[in-house]
Amino acid sequence: MIITMSVQATKEDIERVRQKIEELGYGTKLFPGEKKTVIHVIGVTDREKIVKAVESLNGVENLIPILSPYKLASREFHPEDTIVSINGKRIGDKMIAVIAGPCAVESETMMIELACILKESGAQFLRGGAYKPRSSPYSFQGLGEKGLEILARAREKTGLYIVTEVLSEIDVPLVYKYADILQIGARNMQNFPLLKTVGRFNKPVLLKRGMSATIEEWLMAAEYILSEGNQNVILCERGIRTFETYTRNTLDISAVPVVKHFSHLPIIIDPSHSSGDWRYVNALARAGIAAGADGIIVEVHPDPANALSDGKQSLKLEVFKELMEEIKKIASAIGRTL
Repeated sequence: MIITMSVQATKEDIERVRQKIEELGYGTKLFPGEKKTVIHVIGVTDREKIVKAVESLNGVENLIPILSPYKLASREFHPEDTIVSINGKRIGDKMIAVIAGPCAVESETMMIELACILKESGAQFLRGGAYKPRSSPYSFQGLGEKGLEILARAREKTGLYIVTEVLSEIDVPLVYKYADILQIGARNMQNFPLLKTVGRFNKPVLLKRGMSATIEEWLMAAEYILSEGNQNVILCERGIRTFETYTRNTLDISAVPVVKHFSHLPIIIDPSHSSGDWRYVNALARAGIAAGADGIIVEVHPDPANALSDGKQSLKLEVFKELMEEIKKIASAIGRTL
C-alpha cells in the first residue's frame, strides 16, 4: 500500500502518519517528491486496519493498494515514466541513449582513441568492463582498478559518462568511485546482497535481465534496489536462453512494451549479448528502438578479431557509424531524437 500526502502536508503531518503505521507493526519508506510525499507501507497484511488508522489524519490525500508483487517498480506506485539523469544526460525521455564501447578495457591508448570516435559518432555513454565475469576461469578477467582508472581518463578526455559492471558487494565502493552508472550483469540479477548494496548508493544502476528470468522476476530484482532507496534504476533486456542455437541468446523484443506497460522504469536493449554475432546487432538495435526502448548498449571495438573479450559480437567502427545513422531515422519516425 502507498499513502499519498497532500501538497499542504507538513513535515509533522508526514511524521505522524509514519509513526502511526509503525505502531501497527508495519515498515515505512518515504519518497519525497517536488510537491508531494509518498509513504510506502511495507509488509501489509490488514489493509482495513491501516485505512481506519490513518485516513483521517491531517495531510493524508489518498491510500492506494498495490496488487503487483513489485510495488515500487510498478506503474500503480509511479504512473509517470521515470527519467534517470546523469549530469544532464537523461535516460527515459525523448532522447535515445547510446552506450557503446568494448566488452573489456584493454589499454589506455585504445580506450581513449575509441572513446573519441564514439563521441564524434553520437554516443553519450562509454561502456567497458574492468571486472569481467567469464564462463571459463582461464579467460581474461579484466584489469580491475587499473581498468577503472583508464575509464576515468577516457571520461576526462571526451566527456562520455562511464557504465561499468560491478560483480560483488565488496567491490561496490570502489566501482562507485569511478563509474557514473553501475551495471549489474545477467548472472548477478538475483544476487540479492549485491542488489541491496547498490540500492544504498545514489548512482544509477543498469540492471540486466537474467538469461532465464521472467519479466516479473526481473522487476522483483529491481524492487530490491528501489526498496533500499535508490530510485535510479535502468532495465536492460539482453536476451534470454531458449532452444535456438543460431544466436547466443534470444532478444525478447516484446519485453520492451510489456515493461513499459507494467513499470515506470526506463528500459534499454543489448543487441550484442543477445545475438552474439555482429552481423545481427544493427537489425536488433533497430527493432528495439522501434519497439520503444529508451536506448541501446552495444559493443564496439577497433579490431574485433583481436579483442580480448567478445570480439565476435563487437561492431567495427564503420558499422557502428552506420547504426547511428539508422537509429536517427527510426527515432525521428517515432517522435524521438538521438
